[in-house]
Amino acid sequence: MKPVKIYTTTYCGYCVRAKDLLKRKGVSYQEIDVTGDDTAREKLVELSGGQRTVPQIFIGDTHVGGYTDLARLDQEKRLEPMLQG
Repeated sequence: MKPVKIYTTTYCGYCVRAKDLLKRKGVSYQEIDVTGDDTAREKLVELSGGQRTVPQIFIGDTHVGGYTDLARLDQEKRLEPMLQG
């Protein structure tokens, strides 16, 4: 399974939803909390092509987007194949 990274903040409801979706799927992930961490936030903006919002989710080297994008992939049955690579 490809590694999953999710950039979050402590006050983000969509971050909670994204993590819950991944947990329900049995997907382990690395969480990077960018709350108050300007260096981590800058790295997130760089990796995501300019996105400043959270969550930002990466599967392997692929930038998935936010919670809505993750949920859409799941609904369209494209998330699991993406995780498998």
